[in-house]
Amino acid sequence: MLKSIHIKNYAIIDLVEAEFESGLNIITGETGAGKSIFVEALGLILGERASPEVVRKGSEKAIVEGAFHVMANRKIRRLLGNNEIEFKEEMILRREVSVKGQSRCFINDSPAPVHVLKEVGDLLVDLHGQHEHQSLLRSESHIELLDDFGGLDGLLTEYRASYRRLNDLFNQSEELHQKEAQLREKRDLYEFQLREIDAVGPQPGEEESLSSELKILENSERLFEATSKLYQSLYEGEQAVYDQLVLARNQIEDLAAIDRGFEEIKEECASAAAIISEVTKFLQSYNSRIEFNPERLEQIRERLGQLSLLKKKYGGSLETILAHREKIAREFSLAQNFEGELERLKGEIEAGRSVCSDAAQRLSAKRRDLVQKINKSVVAELAKFGVANATFDVRVENRTLGKTSDRNGTSRAYVKLGREFFETNTRGIDFVEFYISTNVGEDPKPLAKVASGGEVSRVMLALKTILAKSDRLPLLVFDEIDVGVSGRIAQAVGKSLRNLSRFHQVVAITHLPQIAGLADAHFAVEKHEDGKRAKTVLRKLDLEERVEEVAKLMSGAEITEAGLAGARELMGMKK
Repeated sequence: MLKSIHIKNYAIIDLVEAEFESGLNIITGETGAGKSIFVEALGLILGERASPEVVRKGSEKAIVEGAFHVMANRKIRRLLGNNEIEFKEEMILRREVSVKGQSRCFINDSPAPVHVLKEVGDLLVDLHGQHEHQSLLRSESHIELLDDFGGLDGLLTEYRASYRRLNDLFNQSEELHQKEAQLREKRDLYEFQLREIDAVGPQPGEEESLSSELKILENSERLFEATSKLYQSLYEGEQAVYDQLVLARNQIEDLAAIDRGFEEIKEECASAAAIISEVTKFLQSYNSRIEFNPERLEQIRERLGQLSLLKKKYGGSLETILAHREKIAREFSLAQNFEGELERLKGEIEAGRSVCSDAAQRLSAKRRDLVQKINKSVVAELAKFGVANATFDVRVENRTLGKTSDRNGTSRAYVKLGREFFETNTRGIDFVEFYISTNVGEDPKPLAKVASGGEVSRVMLALKTILAKSDRLPLLVFDEIDVGVSGRIAQAVGKSLRNLSRFHQVVAITHLPQIAGLADAHFAVEKHEDGKRAKTVLRKLDLEERVEEVAKLMSGAEITEAGLAGARELMGMKK
C-alpha cells in the first residue's frame, strides 16, 4: 500500500507531503485546483514518461517520492532481487526531473532504470482515468484479468512449465540442424585430433607432478650430499647439535634443582632436542630414498616434451587440452550418430507437444467456461453505475497456423489439437479481448477503442468489484470515476469503492458527496494565490473538516446547518 507521498516543485505544487490510510482515500477540490496533478505525480514514480514541463517555474528540478509497504509482495521481492536492488519492507520510489529534461530514478536509494521503475509500478498500482497506466486499455492485460477471475494460476503454471520444456527442445533441435553441415565437414578432423590426443593420453595434473619429479631427479646428487651433511651436523658428527642440546638440558636440570626459575627454560631445551631428533629422522629417511635413475630422468623429459607439443597445438594447459578433447568427442559422437540424435529429439518434441497441448486445451476450456459468468457480472455492476443497456463480451479467440513443418519435418508449433496447429504464447492458445456496447442496438466493439474515460473507469470498477479477492494489485487509483454520475448511481459507485477498499487500498478523486462521505481518509486540494504565483496544497482533513467538505459538495460554497446535518447523515454519523 501507499504510505506517503512527497512532491516538490511539480507543476503548481511547491511542496506537498501526505500520508494515506489503508482503506478508501478520497481527494476532493474545486475545478482547476489541481486534483489530477497528484495522480500525474504518482504516475511519474510508476514509470510514466517524464517531461521537463512538469518542473515548477523557477526551480531546477521536480521531485516525487512515494513510500510503499511491500512486506508480503513476493513479486516485488523477486523483481528487486533480479535487478540487484535491496528489498525493504518499506520501499521508497523516487523520480527526479530536471528543467533540462534529465530524469533520474531511484528504488530504495539505489539508481534504477526507468523500465525497472515501471515494472515495479505495474506490480503495485493500477491507475484508472486519462492515463497510459490504464490496464483496460492494454488488450494484452484482459487475459490476465480473466485468469484472475477464474483463479487459474495452477493451470497456468502447469502449462508454462510444459511450454518452457518444449521451447528448450525446439532450441536444441534447431541448434542441431544448424550444426549438421559443420559436423559432417569436421568429422575427419575431429577423429584425427582425438587419435592424436589419446595417443599421448594426458592426465589432469600430470605436468605439475612430472615437473616436480624432474626437478628432484636432476638435483639428486645435491640433495643426497646436502641431507648427509645436515644429518652429520645435527646428529652423528662430533659436536653434533643434538648432543650439545642434551648436555645443555642436563646442566639446566641441575640448575633447576637449585632454583625453580630454570624450570620453564629446561622444558624449552628439552623441546628443542626433541625437534632436532625429528628433523634428523626425516633427513635420514629422505636420504635413504634418493634415486640416481638416468633412465627415469629421460622418460620424464620425453613425456614432458610430448605434453609441450600438445599444448602448443591445442591450448596453453593440459586442462584446456582435456576440455577440447571432451568437446570434440561429443561433436564426433554426434556426427557419427546424427540421425539417431535427431530421431531422439523428435520423439521428445512430440511427447512434449502432447503434454503442452493437453495443458493448453484444459486452460482454454476453463477460460471459456468463465465467459458467460463474467459477462453477466460486469453488466449487472455497470447497471448499478448508470451504464444502462450495456453489453459486455469477453471474446476468446484461437488462431490456427498454416504450414508449420521446417525442411527437416519438425514443426515448431507448441500446441496441436486434432490435425490443427495453433498460435501459442506463454499464456496458452487464447487471445482474449473485452468488447462493450453501451447503447441499445449497437454491436459490441473493442473496449480500448470505443469506451470514454468515464466508462472505462466504471468498467474497471465493475471488474475490480467482481475480481476483488483474486486481484493482486494492492493499490487502485480512480480519476474521473464519477463522470456523468449522480444521485442513486453515485451511492452505488460509492458503496462499490467502499467494498473494494476491503481488499485493496483505494485512492479516488471525486466531486460527489455520496462517494466522499464514505472515506476512511479525506484530502482536500486547494489552490492559493498570493498575487504573484499560484500553488496547490493537499490537506488531510479532520472529522469536522470532512463534514464541512461533504456539505460543501452537497450545497456549494455556502454551508448551512441543514447542509452540515445532511453531510453527517450521509457519512453515517449519529446526530
